[in-house]
Amino acid sequence: IRHFVCEILAILKLTCGDISINIISMTASNLIAIVAPLLVISISYICIVVTIIRIPSTEGKRKAFSTCSSHLTVVIIFYGSLFSMYTKPESQNPADADNQDILQAVTALSYGVMTPMLNPLIYSLRNKDVKAAVKNMLGC
Repeated sequence: IRHFVCEILAILKLTCGDISINIISMTASNLIAIVAPLLVISISYICIVVTIIRIPSTEGKRKAFSTCSSHLTVVIIFYGSLFSMYTKPESQNPADADNQDILQAVTALSYGVMTPMLNPLIYSLRNKDVKAAVKNMLGC
């Protein structure tokens, strides 16, 4: 099995039986476990944006958007890689299989390693001292 994460579909493909019911149940559970939280997050961000737009001062809007931007960045990275990993179509061309395996490995790496690794960095960049240190390090 050419995977470095435990993916149930890769294991199910090794069986000799019909896995169509398994795929249907996995799709349904993915909808519940992935799409439902994304809908709740999206609705909450719509409410947040509507509330921020009602703030009269430009400085207040900037601070409010700054507060939400770090969380929104993490959500976009997490769900973007998650959706690209689980909603991609299967390749019909056997010659394309190696490229697709590499792309799937990079996507799984992004989803499983990059997002947790970037979390502290993204949230710490909200600190003024950390921002100043990064600017100083980069020579800005």
